[in-house]
Amino acid sequence: MRIAMMATGGIGGYLAVRLGRAGHEVATIARGDHLAAIRKNGLVLETSEGSETLTPWKATDTPEEVGPVDAIIFGVKGDALETAAEGCKPMLGPETVVVPFLNGVEAAERLAAILPAQNVANGTAGVSTTIAAPGVIRQTGAFNRFTFAERDSAPSARIDALRAAISAAGAEAPETDDIEREVWTKFVLFSAVSGITAAARCTVAEITGTPELGKLYRNVMAETAAVGRARGVALPDDLVEQLWERMAGMPPQLRASTAIDLEHGRPLEINWVSGAAARLAKKAGVPAPNNAALYALLLPYRDGR
Repeated sequence: MRIAMMATGGIGGYLAVRLGRAGHEVATIARGDHLAAIRKNGLVLETSEGSETLTPWKATDTPEEVGPVDAIIFGVKGDALETAAEGCKPMLGPETVVVPFLNGVEAAERLAAILPAQNVANGTAGVSTTIAAPGVIRQTGAFNRFTFAERDSAPSARIDALRAAISAAGAEAPETDDIEREVWTKFVLFSAVSGITAAARCTVAEITGTPELGKLYRNVMAETAAVGRARGVALPDDLVEQLWERMAGMPPQLRASTAIDLEHGRPLEINWVSGAAARLAKKAGVPAPNNAALYALLLPYRDGR
């Protein structure tokens, strides 16, 4: 397959190396020092098993140089969605599928307002990665699950082809009959781990080890789940309990990207996490005071410090 990464951050960079090393033609859209390093040294993926380097089919900051592709892995921060979506247009063909792997639950809808609706799928990623240095992607933790489908979850040859490619490249790409449920399940979890590890400057171990924080964490998840159900998403009744039990399998020192961005003074995508949970709750007529409080606490740092 011919696959473009918009852009080559933690998720795009991880999949770029995996898919490129498996024999697919991969275009890495990047800029600045990151792009310069990829062009000079290739794109490096560091994992617990060692490192791999990919020389991409194309490494560029100009999507016009790439042209139409089979698939676009869309993994930018929420605030960059509109600009990045416009950049995808030169890479679209009639059957190109754009798969968003963003935090939050609004990416597919926002993309479909900019790109042709038939090109836009929906998805959610479970992988912990970061740009460790220009041209270097580092994975922390062993999980690497990418769940995606057409927006209506209907069977699709192009989704099957990309799923098979990712699976053969060494990552999980399970089938789903309800992509909205998958995206919202991740959102229920992430609204809590993002808001609390950032606002409390804490780790997963400190959440599970502090009863008051653990109660807050479960309350945030319950609020977000209630919003999803009010919007018609088929979330399990015991979802909060399931996700709380999952905490035991997380790395103890895990913090959400929001917390790491806060620590480094970078802009926060809270408009699409705690802010979105509070906003969508208000629209649905569902109370979400804990999500609203987390959003308010983090709001002064939204644009970075």
